[in-house]
Amino acid sequence: MQVLSLLKSKKISPEQLFMLSVLAVNGGNYLYNLILGRVLGPAEFADAAVLITFLLVLSFVAMTFQLVTAKFSVIFENETFTNFVSKIYKNATFVGLGLGALIIVFAGQLQAVFNTSSSSMFTIFGIGVPLYFLMSVNRGVFQGKKEFKSLSITYQAEMLSRLVITLALIFLLDVQSSVVIAIGILISFGFGLVPFKFKNLNFKKSIAIEASQSKQVKSFFIITAFYELTQIIINNSDILLVKHYFDAYDAGLYASLALIGRIVYFVAWMFVMLLLPTVVQLKKEGKATAPILFKYVGYIAAIATAIVIGCALFPETAITLLFGDSYLAMAPLLWKYALATGLFAISNIFAYYYLSLDRYIPVVISGVFGMLQMGLVIFFHESLEQVVHMQIIAMVLLLVIQVIFFMFDSKLKK
Repeated sequence: MQVLSLLKSKKISPEQLFMLSVLAVNGGNYLYNLILGRVLGPAEFADAAVLITFLLVLSFVAMTFQLVTAKFSVIFENETFTNFVSKIYKNATFVGLGLGALIIVFAGQLQAVFNTSSSSMFTIFGIGVPLYFLMSVNRGVFQGKKEFKSLSITYQAEMLSRLVITLALIFLLDVQSSVVIAIGILISFGFGLVPFKFKNLNFKKSIAIEASQSKQVKSFFIITAFYELTQIIINNSDILLVKHYFDAYDAGLYASLALIGRIVYFVAWMFVMLLLPTVVQLKKEGKATAPILFKYVGYIAAIATAIVIGCALFPETAITLLFGDSYLAMAPLLWKYALATGLFAISNIFAYYYLSLDRYIPVVISGVFGMLQMGLVIFFHESLEQVVHMQIIAMVLLLVIQVIFFMFDSKLKK
């Protein structure tokens, strides 16, 4: 209560409150992963990393619905907005049910491909997928309407419930760790629905929005889905490929490396959440949008530089403090992985900026280099070091091309 009173007295804006909340949520998610890494050890943590990676993949797929909802919650008003939200809830539910069913049906095959100890963990995870899609549309409404207090609560509820429930089950019950983690993830999806705007959930409503508006929504949805696919490839393919090509011990070591190195990306995500509705609103008002891009690129570049330097100077300290001595073999690669992630985080800001403006070439560029990264890892994976080097090459090229496109595009507007 004292903290809340202090925040009110300092008159912190909703955007600033949301940024603090995102930092807290990312910190909680990090704590969740770190505790799992220490308790389970490298081999068992490899299984946990597969589930966590599946959760990240799901978040990117569902993010398509969230971003579409966020953007058109700014553009549409009154009855048009109501009809739009009703329709997107229907579509998100159908996609969630379909994707969840596929995961459940192919749980055995997923176990074989990723060399996990259980197929049940995929089945449990699949049950929760529809809930995650409902949660994402709900968050999209909050994001678009800039209801950052409610948006913060839903993220915090998901994170805290997953952290507390999973760790309680691991320490209190003698159950296979991968299954326990899946149960914790499933239950957290339910908590992530709080608060939920039930008035927007109306499956009986069948009033269509205008043809021109519907076309606009479909176009943005398709390109956003494509971009989120590139996010999945760039962000998660390395962990899944390492789990496939390397033994469980090495895969667990790599998972710890990825978790530490991705700090900059998770911090950058809060800026992306603020960027899209802000750019859409500025465009709607006919105001300049480039300054907000420069602002966020500067923030991310500064954060990325600090993290890479820290990882280069104190790699063993970072790994020992976060995961323990069992993971020290990854110390020499820590700054390199952080560099690859930092480059991607900066490139990501450019892509989302243009996505907000309905400009899709940077999205296609990201797709090309996402496939390039995956291809390089598939063909060059003699060691974990080589896997990291392939990602650095792909991300350097991606950022250079994104910056060149921005400079060329800016000259054309003059």
